[in-house]
Amino acid sequence: MALARISRPQREPAPAFGGETLWPEGDTGGPTRARVVQVVAGDFLLTVNPVDGSEVAQCPPEERRQPVPRSAQDRQRQAEARRPQLPPGPRVPELPLLERDEERERLIRLLARGRSVRVTGPSGAGRSSLLDVVAEACADLAPDGILRLSGYRRTAADLLQDLFSLVYEADGYRPDRPRLLELLSDVGAIVVLDDLEFGGAALEELLNAVPECAFLITATPDVAAPASDSLIEEVFLPGLTRVACLELLEHVVERPLDEEEAAWAADLWFESEGLPLRFFQAGALLRQRDVLRNPVEPGQEWDDSVWTSDPDSGGPFDAEPAGRVPLPSLAESAAPAELLASRLSEAAQLALDFAVALDGECPHPSHLPALVGDTHGDAALGEIAACGLAVPVAAHYRLAAGVRQQLSVGLSTATEDTVHALAAAQHYTWWAGHPSVSPERAAGEAEAILASMAACRDAGHPSNAVLLARTAAPAFAAGLHWSAWERALRIGQESARLAGEVAEEAYFHHELGVLALCTGNLDRARAELEASIALRGALADRQGTLVGRRTLALVNDRASGTAALAPVAAGLEIPGAGPGAHVASTASATAPLDTYDPPVTVISKRLAAAGPPARRTVRAALANPRRNLLAAGAAAALAAVIGTVVTLGSSAGGSENRNVPNNVKPVESAQPDDQNAGLPADQQSTDGTTSTKPGASPAASSAQPTQSATTGGTMAVPSNGSTSSTPGQKPTTKPGTPTGGASSPSHPTTPPTTPPTIPPTTPPTTPPTTPPTTTPTTDPVTGGTGQ
Repeated sequence: MALARISRPQREPAPAFGGETLWPEGDTGGPTRARVVQVVAGDFLLTVNPVDGSEVAQCPPEERRQPVPRSAQDRQRQAEARRPQLPPGPRVPELPLLERDEERERLIRLLARGRSVRVTGPSGAGRSSLLDVVAEACADLAPDGILRLSGYRRTAADLLQDLFSLVYEADGYRPDRPRLLELLSDVGAIVVLDDLEFGGAALEELLNAVPECAFLITATPDVAAPASDSLIEEVFLPGLTRVACLELLEHVVERPLDEEEAAWAADLWFESEGLPLRFFQAGALLRQRDVLRNPVEPGQEWDDSVWTSDPDSGGPFDAEPAGRVPLPSLAESAAPAELLASRLSEAAQLALDFAVALDGECPHPSHLPALVGDTHGDAALGEIAACGLAVPVAAHYRLAAGVRQQLSVGLSTATEDTVHALAAAQHYTWWAGHPSVSPERAAGEAEAILASMAACRDAGHPSNAVLLARTAAPAFAAGLHWSAWERALRIGQESARLAGEVAEEAYFHHELGVLALCTGNLDRARAELEASIALRGALADRQGTLVGRRTLALVNDRASGTAALAPVAAGLEIPGAGPGAHVASTASATAPLDTYDPPVTVISKRLAAAGPPARRTVRAALANPRRNLLAAGAAAALAAVIGTVVTLGSSAGGSENRNVPNNVKPVESAQPDDQNAGLPADQQSTDGTTSTKPGASPAASSAQPTQSATTGGTMAVPSNGSTSSTPGQKPTTKPGTPTGGASSPSHPTTPPTTPPTIPPTTPPTTPPTTPPTTTPTTDPVTGGTGQ
């Protein structure tokens, strides 16, 4: 019996996203002009230029966008447009949700109390079907209703942007993070998030960004768990029981099972752990077996778009007589992809080849006629989905879990994968660069395009990957799908390096710098832009170098503005706002200087008493950003100079004149161990200084006090070439250093056992003249005192 089919739309011209046509009228395949699109990203006006590179400038007030909240009906239409449409092809029976009543009631109770829940289960356990049922039951619980998102290949920042575009209408506008959190703070809805791929701190960041929303999340067990202190509830989704699996199989084949089929299904239940997807695929095997057991009657039209017929005999697989077609073996039932694919039409098998080559990503049905070379190729995806080989993910279809691994060996070879990847890359290069294709349509096909890039790069065809990345990256940027934009730039930059295309590598570096600037990562932006400028300078690309230098100057200005306002963020007083006035938050202090936002909020008791005049003072203080920047820079430089002088002055007297072991100062290199060595008894002092009596010879009193250059003290320099230290300090000499003048015998001396004392800060201006009361004993060997 031939399977019933749903009606197909017109194929010429082929339908595409949003009701537009894939091949526009009047297309001659010639060169097309580059599309230049302007996007407002936070405080920047981003001009996406596919030729020389994107440019960034401060957004003027007239270009700023004001988001407008969408109505409930508009939000519903947006959510439906983001879900994949049922492709043309065989009719798929509607299946009930079996043995999920307990989980359904628990999820509804938790969501009604405002709790967020994460449903965890393996691929094929029916998580998405459970979400659909729970979302329908909770439609009236939240003020803003149900908001559906997909976490497939999405980060926390991407999901917040998707949530913003679903709630607000603001085409060509991507708010920065502070503005985004402000706009989403009042949204109260139940966010249904399917196929989440992250957990931990990133999940907490997402939950805290929209505190008025409750989340219903699904994830596989290999995704990171929530944080240990998270308040999110965990619900695990197990497989179905044996009875439920048999009932589900009967719903798929739309008939009761015989005893042999029931026993076969029981063995499959033990092997599959009761996953509903496995029994959906098993039902497809039984439906194919029914077609083989019941050949097409004479005069009945054979539906060759669903099941393959033998071209020689004209029948389906040389159909065997009724009752002689055996059931699939347990091994074939455990891995049914190869057997299911062998019984599909030729167009469906080619579509599977493309999906395998593109890492499991299925192209949109509107692209399949061009890829498989069949005007009815758009029904190929419907055949694949009817067999359970492809499942809906986000806004497109993807091969089910394990299908690509099963088909990569039996259905296609490495050479065929390369051929299909190159064909897909060439097709998407033409399609994404066509002026009739909007950026939103290109962003909707982002996963298949990125998979084509990566496949060409890995297969040894980097030039094709560079061409596709150069064409698709500007479309992703204009479509505000910035995670896909970054991935395309990364693949393009690596492919350009492998292919040796320096000019293209410089372009990708420039775009990565622009993306980093728009997302607030200034260090990465500076590194990428400097690399781009260096490469373009080596190529003598004046226009590209000029664009890069302008963007780099904007990065430096933004970094300088952040650094200049850092002291204000630390709590310094604002001039004119009165004592005690401080910046309320760091985020306000680090805002760009050249923005049109209201002035920062100031918290002060005087401000509360004065009222409006204090706010006008703050506005006047921040009115001239350039003057404030210069004043802050001059103050920082002056503070650095004063700090250096103070540091040198304070450290000079304590560390530089101390007697450090193994260091001999120039003025002490020829100084005797004792200050009284070789002097008459009447000129020796007990503290180590030399005194001169009245009437002494001029040679003995010719020493003049000398000002020390480091400590500011006074040092007496005798005429015999030795230096007298300041009062109270004994000089030290290294072992083996001569203790006399140049003609003195070289005898080793013993360094003093007591540590040197720190000289006084204000030594006496004249040496003491009081003669010693006790004549020290003279050492017979060195001529010094015996100490």
